Amino acid sequence: MTGIDCLLHLYQELDRYTEDQIHHISQPGVWSLGQMYDHILLVAHEYLDEVGNCASLTTDTADGKTPFGEELFRQQAFPPIKIRLPDEMNAPPDNTDSRDRLKQRLLELVKRMEDWSQQLGQIEPQRKSRHGGFGWLNAQEWYQLIEMHTRHHFRQKKELEQVLPD
Repeated sequence: MTGIDCLLHLYQELDRYTEDQIHHISQPGVWSLGQMYDHILLVAHEYLDEVGNCASLTTDTADGKTPFGEELFRQQAFPPIKIRLPDEMNAPPDNTDSRDRLKQRLLELVKRMEDWSQQLGQIEPQRKSRHGGFGWLNAQEWYQLIEMHTRHHFRQKKELEQVLPD
């Protein structure tokens, strides 16, 4: 499943939920489905910004990934664990978007990904920018990270679905 496929799957899944279910927070500290969607969208756009950053660089770097980044890309997946960022980086995502707004944002993201996918092969693989946890990534790796990050949240989505009100 590509990153675009993952996002289109999430798009289709939105029709399964009522507006109340999208915004339902089962307990303090647990996100709603809407917050999970918002997080996925924001992070994907951040990663695409880094694709653009790599495309605009004029110098190469030989720096590589961290050991965690190497393992992440070797596995082609995030580890099957919950990852909590430090509190200063962990503000709750927005929970106000309607189903229609989330769908619109997903389609806008898919369009942006399609546009970049046409250019990825022309970006030098030694043009890299630094990810705080994974090390130095090139444009293709930042793009691939969108799919890996989105897929990682599929487990969370299943957990959130189990506590939705009827």
